[in-house]
Amino acid sequence: MLFDKLEEIENRYSEVERLLTDSQIMKQRERYRTLAKEHEELGEAVVLYRRYKAVLKDFQEAERILNQSNGSKDPELVELAEAEIQELGEEKERLLEQLQELLVPKDPNDAKNCIMEIRAGTGGEEASLFVGDLYRMYCRYADRQGWQIEPLSSAPTSLGGFKEVIFAVSGKRVYGKIRYESGVHRVQRVPVTESGGRIHTSASSVAVLLEVPEVEVQLAPDELKIEVFHSSGPGGQGVNTTDSAVRITHIPTGLVVQCQDERSQHKNKAKALQILRARLQDRVQRELDEEISQDRKLQVGSGDRSAKVRTYNFPQNRVTDHRINLTLHKLDQILQGTMDELITALQTADRAEKREAAWRTTEGR
Repeated sequence: MLFDKLEEIENRYSEVERLLTDSQIMKQRERYRTLAKEHEELGEAVVLYRRYKAVLKDFQEAERILNQSNGSKDPELVELAEAEIQELGEEKERLLEQLQELLVPKDPNDAKNCIMEIRAGTGGEEASLFVGDLYRMYCRYADRQGWQIEPLSSAPTSLGGFKEVIFAVSGKRVYGKIRYESGVHRVQRVPVTESGGRIHTSASSVAVLLEVPEVEVQLAPDELKIEVFHSSGPGGQGVNTTDSAVRITHIPTGLVVQCQDERSQHKNKAKALQILRARLQDRVQRELDEEISQDRKLQVGSGDRSAKVRTYNFPQNRVTDHRINLTLHKLDQILQGTMDELITALQTADRAEKREAAWRTTEGR
């Protein structure tokens, strides 16, 4: 039960508090530092829990007074007791919700950087143009967050769109905010290629991968097939003059990564390896998640890339996130990178979902 867990935390907090005053412990710097850190980590839950118990006690006392007052002829006393019960009841529920959320395990990946991949889906050239819109939207959002964007690979089209664009995002708590973007993004608008003024529906897919340091995913040379070739497509002066483009195939999995944006073969190879590590790690993580949770596709933060997650309707200036049934008539602002309201709503829904799951797990014990 939730309260059994909270009692354990409070007891451990008291025990750690006692140990920190022990003169022998104080002489052991490393142990003292570890205990001090644990004391700090447990403190928030303990303060909330103690406040909850105090409010609960006052709430029960107010109910007792009201029950006694109902037999009296003092309406003012009854009114005061009812008002106090209402106020204490609301605070009790608020504290309980905070305690439940506090016990939901934090995802250590939330603080990490990520690699984003956006690809054109159904819709031909219009889908490619939409990839460009999404890319610019994320760049503007990153700029507002103080994050850095590093282009890794792209396949531009003649009309200014992209068949595919891959880029790294780094900064403070990147993955914890951008992870919810994985999935199919649908656009409804009159394409620039449409002369009849008819609204078309196109789609692009977004994948959000954790950026993986080289030390975490080792790539054995004999497992890699590395090919070098001429760069192609839009790129400006200097393209096609050298064999700078790089294609890397991971033989055990068949994963293929290609980079040609840089004029340096060495830089293209480094970026290709960066993308490959992220995809390999993502593959392992997704397989693990599938084993752990069969209802993963229903979860807000699951990152299921086959699911339609959002629709951008230009005629109505509307954005709808289908996972949480949220509609905002702020498409123009969102495309300019003002995504905070959308991201916050997704985070809130995800936390609520995880809190309920943790509560069910606790109840089942």
